[in-house]
Amino acid sequence: MNNFIKIEAKDVKEGMRFSAPVFFDDGKNMFLAEGKSVKPYHVAALKRWSIPFLLTYGRELNKNEIPDLSTVSVEPVEELEELEEI
Repeated sequence: MNNFIKIEAKDVKEGMRFSAPVFFDDGKNMFLAEGKSVKPYHVAALKRWSIPFLLTYGRELNKNEIPDLSTVSVEPVEELEELEEI
C-alpha cells in the first residue's frame, strides 16, 4: 500500500490539514488536496458514503504550519481557448 498512513474516518475533523494528498480507502481517488482544510461537507460525505478510513503518505499539519509545495509539479498552460458568449 505505498507506505500510506491510515486515518480512521471518525477521527477526521473540520479544519484538519495534511502535508500530502489524502485518498479514499482505495488509495487512488483523492479525497483532499495537500494543505487544504477539511470542510463540513467533507465530514458529511465520509458519513453518508460509509467510508471507514482514508489514506495519506503525509502527516497532519499544525494550524499555523504552511505545507511544503515545492514538490508539487505544475505544467504551464500554453494557450487558452476563447469562450463564446451566449
